[in-house]
Amino acid sequence: MKYLVIGSGVCGVQAAETIRRYDPDSPITLVGGETFLPYCRPMITLVLGGKIRPEQMVIRDQDFFTSFRIQPVAGEWVQQIDLENRQVVTDKGKSYSFDRLLIATGANPKRIELEGADLKNVFYLRSEAHVEGIAHSLASAKTALVLGCGLVGLKAALELFHRGLQVTVVEKLSHPLPVIVDEKAGKTISRHLEKMGIKVITNVEITALGGKAEVKEALLSDGSRIPCDVVISAIGVQSATEFVPTGSIRVNDGILVNQYLETTVPGIYAAGDVAESFDIAHDERRVNAIWPVAVEQGVIAGMNMAGRKVLYQGSVGRNVFRIDSMDIVAGGIVNPSPSKNYEICSAEDYRRGTYRRLVFRDEIPVGFLMVNDIEQAGVFLSLIQRKIAVNHHKERLMDPSFNFKQLLPSM
Repeated sequence: MKYLVIGSGVCGVQAAETIRRYDPDSPITLVGGETFLPYCRPMITLVLGGKIRPEQMVIRDQDFFTSFRIQPVAGEWVQQIDLENRQVVTDKGKSYSFDRLLIATGANPKRIELEGADLKNVFYLRSEAHVEGIAHSLASAKTALVLGCGLVGLKAALELFHRGLQVTVVEKLSHPLPVIVDEKAGKTISRHLEKMGIKVITNVEITALGGKAEVKEALLSDGSRIPCDVVISAIGVQSATEFVPTGSIRVNDGILVNQYLETTVPGIYAAGDVAESFDIAHDERRVNAIWPVAVEQGVIAGMNMAGRKVLYQGSVGRNVFRIDSMDIVAGGIVNPSPSKNYEICSAEDYRRGTYRRLVFRDEIPVGFLMVNDIEQAGVFLSLIQRKIAVNHHKERLMDPSFNFKQLLPSM
């Protein structure tokens, strides 16, 4: 048996490590486009802020590949999967054969299509190479513009602000973190950022970037202009599937996989940010591009590739983050469609500075948002994952003293 893993992020690494645990002898090759050792991608904003060095992000060193007898191939991007000959071809013209293949290529940043996008000091923030490029540009920069106020954009804005730059964030929707939080929490976050000194502009888009060789300003859809020495685009990501033969391997927002994380082609698996798998809260297949899901799917995919036949029960999207003194955790469906049978319970305590929003569908918990009172988030996440119905007295869940563990069935 010959195993091939495309993608050297945490998902691919976990898969390769798991395969070796269950198959001690067969060859394993791990191909990755980046030349840097496998690293913790969520930590790149800490490198941006100067809080850690790039090498502190590393999750597996060279000794890992030696001890697990995994053949690493770095600096080669896969450009083609040859299904007939069961091999992949890279941009270096090299080919690697396989009996079983895992696609764990993650996601790429969405490109900005506007005038001036190719100016110097216009960056994306997805990889170690990206953050290194940004860091080099900051020595002479005084003003920074962040496009998009999702989680990556927000983290980038905070780190640039703490480095002493004047920061402006532009979000085309009505509030920061529009996918993660509701409008009430989003407006609170916006006020908090403004109070810190970060300017937040919503309900507008960037129409052009200006400058001779380097970026110097941005033109907004309302006609205003913003000076900027550095621009970071954080308008979202899309699954890295450009090399996948879509005539045979089905692709939607991500590569469609079954409960074993196998694609529509037997022996070829997909996991992590590139895979569209079952989402427990939404009750359908979705891409959940978060670190914990990449880790767990890497392990499950590796077990199945090694012949263990383990069902993947599904994932729940969730995020936890801090904005100075404000703690926020959200998961599942926070902003449900009004057309379905959803029930929302919410409460805000102005004195304590807390906010709680819980979402149910047919009595089953499917989403939550907690601000500054997040200790029970893990229990509520477990209720979602286990589909435990809450049939009565939901108002008691708004009481800060109520212990969510009471809702869990006795063991």
